[in-house]
This record gives sequence, C-alpha cells and structure tokens, in this order.
Amino acid sequence: MPDPTPMQLLAGLWRQAGLDPAALERIDLPGEEPVLPSSFRVGAAAQVSIGAATLAAAELWRRRGGPAARATVPMRHASLEFRSDHYIELDGQPLGERWDNIAGTHRCGDGRWVRLHTNFPHHRAGILKLLGCEGTREAVGQALQRWTAFDFEQAAAEAGMCVTAMRSFAEWDAHPQGVANAALPVLRIERIGDAPPTPLPAGGDRPLSGLRVLELTRVIAGPVGGRTLAAHGAEVLHITAPHLPSFEHLVLDVNRGKRAAQLDLRDAAARETLRGLARGADVFVQGYRPGAVASHGVSPAELAALKPGIVCVSLSAYGEVGPWGGRRGFDSLVQTASGFNHAEAEAAGLRDAPKVLPCQALDHASGFLIAFGALAALLRRAEEGGSWLVRVSLAGTGRWIREMGRLPQGLSAPDPHMADVRDLLEESASGFGRLLAMRHSGMIEGAAPRWDQPSVPLDTHRPEWD
Repeated sequence: MPDPTPMQLLAGLWRQAGLDPAALERIDLPGEEPVLPSSFRVGAAAQVSIGAATLAAAELWRRRGGPAARATVPMRHASLEFRSDHYIELDGQPLGERWDNIAGTHRCGDGRWVRLHTNFPHHRAGILKLLGCEGTREAVGQALQRWTAFDFEQAAAEAGMCVTAMRSFAEWDAHPQGVANAALPVLRIERIGDAPPTPLPAGGDRPLSGLRVLELTRVIAGPVGGRTLAAHGAEVLHITAPHLPSFEHLVLDVNRGKRAAQLDLRDAAARETLRGLARGADVFVQGYRPGAVASHGVSPAELAALKPGIVCVSLSAYGEVGPWGGRRGFDSLVQTASGFNHAEAEAAGLRDAPKVLPCQALDHASGFLIAFGALAALLRRAEEGGSWLVRVSLAGTGRWIREMGRLPQGLSAPDPHMADVRDLLEESASGFGRLLAMRHSGMIEGAAPRWDQPSVPLDTHRPEWD
C-alpha cells in the first residue's frame, strides 16, 4: 500500500473529530515533500495538522454566517513553520539556540545513550544532585559511566527530573508505555458533561472573533495551539506563574497574538481569579504534567460544572494512561524514548549515535492538533451541546507521524537557513524589541491570519478578559 497523501491524512483526522466531510472540498494542500531533511514525513505532518486547524476555523466562520471560504496550506510554508523558533531576529539580530551546556545526549556505562533536558535551572540542579558531579559535560559524562541508561532514566523520573534512554521503535513498541500509546488515537474528543447547544458568536470580521481561550501552557506545543487560535481572531489570555521559569526566545515566537498575565495558583485568591476567568472562557487549554493544573481545582470535571459547555484541552508528554502517564516530558525526550532518534540515525547511516528530527515536530504537530481539537469541539458544542474534553500527547502525535510512512531520500533535502525563508517572514513590534518572525501558513480566503497582539513579557497584563 502506498503511503497516505496529505489529503487522505487530513480526511482521517476530520472523520476522527466527528466533523462533516463535505468541508474537505474547501481546502487546498499544494506542494511536495520533502522540505526539511528527514526520513520522516515531517512536511506532511505540518501540512495536515495546520490544514486541519485552518479548515476548522474556516468551517466555524461559515457556520456562524460567514462565507464558504477556501483554505490553503502550502507544504513549504507549513514545513518551515514547524521550526518557526529557528527563524527569528530581534532588533535585526539572530537569537540562535539557547541550550544548557549539559543538555543533550550522553553515553552511559552500558554503552547506551540517554538524553538530559536541563534547560530549566531546577531540572539542571536536580540532575547534578543525582549524579553528584560538577556542571560540565565532561563531569556529567564521567558520572554517567557509573549508570546503565535505563537505571538512570528511572532514577531521574523518581526524582522528578527529565531524562530518557534512547530506544529503537521495536523496544518502544514492547515497552508498557508504548503499548498503552498504541491503543489510543492521536486526537481524542469526548463529551464530559451536559449543556444545551451553545450558538457560535455572531458578528466580527474574523473566523474566531468573539471566542475566548484561557491558556495555561509553556514551551512550544501548548503555546503553538493558542497562537494558532489567536491567528484566526480568538481572544487568547495566556496565564503563567511568576515562580516558573520560561524561555524568552520561545515566548517571542509562540506568544504572538496573546495577552499575557501571571497567577500563582498556590494562593487561594489566585485560584479564585482563575476560576472567574474560566467562567468567561469558551476554551481552557492546559499543557502541564497530568494532574498538575487539576490539583488547583480546575480539572475538566470541575470546569464543566463551573461553566457548562466549556471545551477543555489537555496536553501531556506520554498520555495520561500507562506507567509513564504522569511523567514530565519534552519533545526531544519523547523523540529519544520512542525510537525517532534511533530510526533517524539508522536512515543517516550513523552507527549507534542519536540523530534528532530537523525540528520539534512532535511539539508543533501537537500544538496545531490542540487548535484543531478545540475548534472541532466548539463546532460540535454548537450542534450537540455538552461540555467537551480534547486530549493530545506528544507520544501519540509521534506515533501518528511514524504511521505516515518514511521518505527514503528525505535526508538529502537541503536544510533551509534564514536567508532561504525571508519571503515567509514578517516584521512587527513586540514587548522585547522589533521582531522578525514566521507568518502563519494557514490561509483562509478573505480572512488572512494575523496577530493583533504583539508578544510581550509574561507579566505584562492583568489577569482579566479584554
């Protein structure tokens, strides 16, 4: 059987979300793979996940009385948006990648590789405490010679740190968490409460005008979901906490279109403020470790009772089921644990050394699937009523990408640099300086995407709706 086309993949997502297949006639997916150097179909994943969110926004606009507008997502633009964080300049200067000096892959005493995620200070400190060494790559490498990869992975997880051992696809498929993930679809949309049908907002000149999104996320996947909804006109309020670290170079990119406020949910008054915001929200997106946000009194069930008809979206690293259901994780860790680094290295002819994908494909695809799932649930809420829960996981998204098939010559594609993508960039003001960054690739006829709010420091606004 030939690998599925992007349109076939999109149709599969659309059916899985329970939406009217007639809308699929109103989208164009031009272009060819590969755009980025990879044996995996990251271009198809980009075009399809962005296409799903774009078509859902166009369909919501039509259902609220707008035109039956065509959507278009070009393969090249979508692929490059999957690594929008690579193509940023601030005040005319490139930002570059900002990784901690001990982050990345190391070989353990048994010859196997582990990946450390130490870009947050408390994760770095925890790893160094566990290893009992200084914070240099040489010292960390020497300390890891006393460990096997799987033992260190487990010890780090028990300490609340972020480490995974590199596995092959076969090893991941045999792992209990791989088995648990294999039983789940890439996107789950379920009704979690009763409520009468909620009419879509009337008026407004943009597909998502009048819809409010409360976003509690950080790093890439969750913020990409909120950024996508903002690009089509939703009011997005991004909530973080003052004591939690963040990556400013990512905030520049993923927080375009949003207002940004902070609440310390360890405080009772802040929790009540959050609940008040939820009463005014159509969509509540959370992207922290399973149970972390819910522990503050805003679980999906509590939100459905507080605001019948709300759409809750939950992002996790490994899914909420299985032995790793509560683990912390990031794209790079999931790539390593679930076989991508091993398989990409094999395709490149590397012997026993990890090779990453050319972008954070699990993060970005999951972010656009978050936006699509939220919009699909809003469309169903308008017709069927109910409160809804959408679930997405990085590991589930990885399996979806894996099942698309491979590109035998994909690694021979050129690696686009900043000079190669300037036709897709736009300049704007920000709370950090003059920003040059990637435009959104999901186009809707008569309603070009845009971000009305500039990206700003995370404590810029008050925690209230505009």
